[in-house]
Amino acid sequence: MNSMFRIWFLVFLMFPIMTHAQLKHLRDVNVNNLPPHPRILLFAGEEEQIKTNIAADPAWNKLHQDIINKCDNILLQPEMERIMDGRRLLPVSQEALRRIFFLSYAYRMCDQDKYFQKAEKEMLSIAAFSDWNPSHFLDVAEMTMAMAIGYDWLYEKLSLASREIIKSAILRKGLDPSLNRRFEDWTNNWGQVCNAGITYGALALFEDVPELSKMVIDRAVETIKIPMKQYVPDGAYPEGPGYCSYATNFNVMFLSAIEKVLKTDYGLSELQGFLKTANYFVNVIGPSSIWFNYGDGQAPHGLKPAMFWFASKSGNSSLLWQERRYMDDSYFFGAERILPACLLWGSHFHISDVQPPAKEETIWVGQGITPVALMRTSWTDSKPIFVGFKGGRGNASHGHLDVGSFVMEADGVRWACDLGGYLNYNSLESKGIEIWGRQRWEVFRYNNYAHNTLTVDYQLHRVDGYANIRSYSASPDFINAISDISAVFGGQLAECVRGIAIIDKQYVVVRDELKTLDKATTVRWTMVAPDNAKITGKNTIELKKDGKKLKIEVVEPSKVTMKTWSTTPANDWDIPNPGTVLVGFEVTIPAGTSTALTVKLIPQSAKKTSAKVPALKDWPNNLFDPQYIQSTMEKNGRNDERKGK
Repeated sequence: MNSMFRIWFLVFLMFPIMTHAQLKHLRDVNVNNLPPHPRILLFAGEEEQIKTNIAADPAWNKLHQDIINKCDNILLQPEMERIMDGRRLLPVSQEALRRIFFLSYAYRMCDQDKYFQKAEKEMLSIAAFSDWNPSHFLDVAEMTMAMAIGYDWLYEKLSLASREIIKSAILRKGLDPSLNRRFEDWTNNWGQVCNAGITYGALALFEDVPELSKMVIDRAVETIKIPMKQYVPDGAYPEGPGYCSYATNFNVMFLSAIEKVLKTDYGLSELQGFLKTANYFVNVIGPSSIWFNYGDGQAPHGLKPAMFWFASKSGNSSLLWQERRYMDDSYFFGAERILPACLLWGSHFHISDVQPPAKEETIWVGQGITPVALMRTSWTDSKPIFVGFKGGRGNASHGHLDVGSFVMEADGVRWACDLGGYLNYNSLESKGIEIWGRQRWEVFRYNNYAHNTLTVDYQLHRVDGYANIRSYSASPDFINAISDISAVFGGQLAECVRGIAIIDKQYVVVRDELKTLDKATTVRWTMVAPDNAKITGKNTIELKKDGKKLKIEVVEPSKVTMKTWSTTPANDWDIPNPGTVLVGFEVTIPAGTSTALTVKLIPQSAKKTSAKVPALKDWPNNLFDPQYIQSTMEKNGRNDERKGK
């Protein structure tokens, strides 16, 4: 009895395996009809088309060479070790995926043994780990994907002994631990990443454990539908663009792999909102090449391999407009561990031929769990105005108390900023902070005090209060969006509606129309900004950065107290926010009073800025159907887990 049979026999005894009749999708798949190794993403011989495109397109050659250079650097590094980061092995799993995918790509493209030998050493080292940390299953998923790609792509070169060791590790430390996990419970990015990673293990070992592999892939086809509901209806991802990139890249890795091998994706790519998320990605990135980093997202980022798949799937090369910009700067290459997939999915595009979206597409609105409106004055000007504006609810997965918040760019500077989330959750968890529970809102970056929104009587927002985008307009002289954010001020205000507009392509207006309850109320208006800020008058603040200026002018009410606040948190376990300051004002509003707070954000380049700002009811708009508004509020105003990465 060989070792693989013994392992499979043990798995069979320990866990209930779905019977052949119970398989919904892969019941009739014949293992003898599957393509041989390599079968995941790139068949044997398909390297030649990629080589042809690399030779013909300088942009692809630059990306390819960047990967090879990084592989040469990997050759100098010691093999990875099982080093935990708090409760996570995830940094090691992610680095494993980067190293093995990069090295396997380099070997297939360059046919140099040094890349194969290093990949083999890395895989054998990982196979010797005691486990891949199943208590935090993302770690297992990414490690399984890494090992599956290396095993599959290097199969013919691997010795029989190495194959056996790597194969056993994928089964025992990847597929086996997945059998007692409830994949249907993962409603956020976890469901997409975990299904993708474990499916890669199943595809790699299909001929060795066909029934187990069928069960794993069949489970994935069903349970990945659950997190894919997050894209409904328009493609705006509730966890923000950072986690959207993470989840969607792995979702596409899953779809591309099963379609390649099984010749179908079982209709998953056609699920509502999924293909539309490509438009979300194009629009959520500002002229500075930084996206609207709401929620737990970080501001810097780079190429999104999934965008090349979306462009290929739709035949719409303008989806690659932002990627084209990134490909001009190698700085934006390196962080993405599935970077070689860009060349697999998009190499038939000539990057220099990619054109921008249509010039009239100046606003994109997505509803759903976290609605957003994304506005800009131009796709081709070097320094246009850009605004990102969000609704949603604080207790969405990876959410912050940032309903009503926005970012704004002009003259090449991001003036209204979002501090984003934490690079390392363990920095808080190791100090006993329960960031996935009620203690979350004690973290400075997570609560409304540190966002570009309103705070009433120094209270936190209601975490379950939901706000959608009520209306919007692409009118060239009044691009705008309006959101009723009243629900986050339940018990604090009777009503609050916020509108944000770009006027005459010159400046930005933020207007809040609110009504107080039966008591005098203090309202604080805040914006995170670059730290060179100065109060210049009774209703103005001047910001400076990179030789540019922006004036914040409070148009109404006439009597406010202009203020700046430090972004240094009060708690020593929190992290600093260097280079930033909170700017804005406070105003006390009498009981039972309706009033408007109107603020102009005026770039140095603006010419005409004196126009009177009308009431929100008079803003040009395309209203969403009231019944749709009500149904989305009811659907999305519920609690949701904040499961952490």
